Amino acid sequence: MNLKQQLTNMARAAQEASRILACVSGQKKNRVIEGMAGALLHKKKLILKANKKDIRNAVKKHLAKPLVDRLTLNEKRIKEMADSLSVLAGLADPVGEVIRAWGRPNGLWINKVRTPIGVIAIIYESRPNVTSDCIGLCFKSGNSVILRGGSEALNTNLAIYKVLKEVLIKHSIPEAAINMVATTDRKAVEVLLKLNDYIDLVIPRGGEGLIKKVVSLSRIPVIKHYKGICHVYVDKYADLKMAEQVCFNAKVQRPGVCNAMESMLVHKDIAGKFLPLMIKKFKEAGVEIRGCALTRRYVKDIKKASEKDYRTEYLDLILSVKVVEGSGAAIKHINNYGSRHSDTIVTENYENALKFLKEIDSACVYVNASTRFTDGYQFGMGAEIGISTDKLHARGPMGLEELTSYKYMVFGNGQVRK
Repeated sequence: MNLKQQLTNMARAAQEASRILACVSGQKKNRVIEGMAGALLHKKKLILKANKKDIRNAVKKHLAKPLVDRLTLNEKRIKEMADSLSVLAGLADPVGEVIRAWGRPNGLWINKVRTPIGVIAIIYESRPNVTSDCIGLCFKSGNSVILRGGSEALNTNLAIYKVLKEVLIKHSIPEAAINMVATTDRKAVEVLLKLNDYIDLVIPRGGEGLIKKVVSLSRIPVIKHYKGICHVYVDKYADLKMAEQVCFNAKVQRPGVCNAMESMLVHKDIAGKFLPLMIKKFKEAGVEIRGCALTRRYVKDIKKASEKDYRTEYLDLILSVKVVEGSGAAIKHINNYGSRHSDTIVTENYENALKFLKEIDSACVYVNASTRFTDGYQFGMGAEIGISTDKLHARGPMGLEELTSYKYMVFGNGQVRK
């Protein structure tokens, strides 16, 4: 059987399973998800063994350190994966929720009801925790899922997938509710993206190159974000100690992720006081600074920032810095150079905060908090399937509700249209 036929059969089976899964009770889904959480912990040695194999291969291929970090699992991260599933099991089931109900003068009663999307294909790179998060989220929201992870994490992804699939079988759920494309053949993605008769939605998670490729090839609707050029703007009225904490966390806590700060903007009136101490702290943490002319006036031994730097997602310990005239200039810069992902203002001025919240055209806009909170788990969603910078259907961290659609259930007693 050739690759196209294999994937077509997989997608067809996933579609059939999705119709059964849509009718599984919330209580049963929660029991399955709790079972999945327990299985991850019970079989963590098996998963870590597979992960070590992937890490050895990554080191041999000289993959960048941030990519190896994304790939790496340990007991703490497996515990976090299990905890994420447990939290998910405790969340309200969106399927069947009546979003709105109303009556018509002719006696018809109309219900707008939340329903699963159907079959979701997820194409992702590096981070194996995505495997368990996506399986849990799709299952809870009543959707079948087809996973296609990166070749660098194949052994780990397969180990996690097999552990969780055993739980499905134990609870008499159709096996085709969760699927993984095990081949490393890149043609598999091209085939999947043309199976619009069976797959309802595609979510790519990874670098900008992957996402652009998926968008260009797909016959299926795609929800995505291309990159995360996230900003922190330190306003004239900022608490500078708070600003230091927020900026440091946003850049250094985990620089290789899409919600890390890539560019820091500072009001000109406090730049002379704030920048020398802040940049000193960044340098001590190994951050390379690339600054504008004014930034380099306050701190001499840093690189000059280019136009390209302000449009770059580094995913590394590199930061572009710019001194701006005020909040209006900061907003203009962010809307011009940003990626509509996550942006923060640090200020004690209510009017400036409100202006920033209203005028920044991003999925997540913060006041006095790190951009690192743009995350489904941190938002209380239990996990996330990804982050969307699109404006249709879903925006920001995508949790259970964002994995549903709706239909109208209409009750009558013999009405006919005249």
